[in-house]
Amino acid sequence: MDRYLSGPQLARLVVIDPGTRPYYRALAGRMRALILDGRLPVRVRVPAERHLAEALGVSRTTVTAAYDRLREQGYLDSRQGAGSWTALPDVGALGAENPWIASGDDGLLPMHCAAPHATSALPAAIAHAGEHYPRYALGMGYDPTGIAPLREAIAARYTARGLATRPEQILVTTGAQHALHLLVMTLLSPGDPMMVESPTYPHILDAARLRGARIVPVGVPSGGWHLDLLTSAMRQSAARLAYVIPDFQNPTGHLMDDATRAGLVGAARDCGTTLVVDETWSELAIDEVPPIAPLAAFDTDSRVISVGSASKLWWGGLRIGWIRATAAMVRRLAVFRSAVDIASPLFEQLVAARLFEDIEETRAERRRTFGASRDALAAALERRMPDWSFTVPKGGGSLWIRLEGTSAAALADAAACHGVRLAPGAWFGLDGTLEGRLRLPFTQPPQVVTEAVERIAEARVRGPYGVRRPAGPLTRV
Repeated sequence: MDRYLSGPQLARLVVIDPGTRPYYRALAGRMRALILDGRLPVRVRVPAERHLAEALGVSRTTVTAAYDRLREQGYLDSRQGAGSWTALPDVGALGAENPWIASGDDGLLPMHCAAPHATSALPAAIAHAGEHYPRYALGMGYDPTGIAPLREAIAARYTARGLATRPEQILVTTGAQHALHLLVMTLLSPGDPMMVESPTYPHILDAARLRGARIVPVGVPSGGWHLDLLTSAMRQSAARLAYVIPDFQNPTGHLMDDATRAGLVGAARDCGTTLVVDETWSELAIDEVPPIAPLAAFDTDSRVISVGSASKLWWGGLRIGWIRATAAMVRRLAVFRSAVDIASPLFEQLVAARLFEDIEETRAERRRTFGASRDALAAALERRMPDWSFTVPKGGGSLWIRLEGTSAAALADAAACHGVRLAPGAWFGLDGTLEGRLRLPFTQPPQVVTEAVERIAEARVRGPYGVRRPAGPLTRV
């Protein structure tokens, strides 16, 4: 016989201040905490929505919203006509807090996402693209590899950075995530081993799981990469593909030195591994750093494939990315993408091509703005959370924080009730690891990151069931 709870029984377990707002979120959070704590066992049938609403003295709509939230998070299983049972979510699931399905106008400060506002160069680039757009109407309107002006600009930038590149070695994509998806789907078969850093960019894990790859994590210690760990992971797993972020690694902010880059390429050559190098943050140094060549500059046998993006340097809404590989690989990828999207939007490509003309001015602007926000975030954390530890990176867009005696997932739930959306460390790892870590970006203006820290500090003290503070105008900055 199924175990079940009545409305009054569950109401006695769920103790929430009646003035809490939003009540449904607090109710869902309380039930989730009871399940994780073992006080509400798994596979217990919960009361019908109307019965719990009557017991709590709230509307049925409120309980429905709470149950919906728990289903999205994986803490309730439901069958139509049969009821709902407590459950535990799949490992690695982000559920209702997945930032990529969250509303952008939900009133929460977006500290889960390292996406900056547009640079001052964007309006002029958009106007320039508008002037030149009509002449492209005489042709088909799309090119699977990307328009010539943009491929030439990207190739020229690689050459200026010390890596001679021809335009035919560039494939323009609809963002870096699209580029990674194309590479994983093209170069891996189900069951193939793929090495990734831990922590790493969450969506590469999504792409690898979608392909059915066997993910092989290798830790990135607090001081940066250990070449012997990378080498042994590739060799022992026979990794077909390895994904690395050598430039201001996301989320740690580490910058790989030339010796490690050369050693990594050499190890990949010995192991027969293809390196996919994410250069999304490569142009975003804040402090002075020694000149470092692109990782592909150490490549001698076309083993390194580079991925870049316009989203961090210029604007996240500019969905333009690129792949640098051999001309033959570019053609192969262009054929594969025909089943996905055929080509990237023409207008955005024209905007990006114009932006490359003033790239140094934009880099200087980002150094000023990111630098100010980074310093404001670090100062606020040291003032309000002195027990948290982190290393201030010389570039990139986030701090990777070690929490003391705090669950990052629990903190994220509490912070959401105080107007801040956070990215707990488990998003950046495998199988529930990194729960004691938190990524905090400094891509928002200083006043936003400072306000976010104040709200996080309040969430630590009051927990998820206190009255939520109004988000205020800062959410619209």
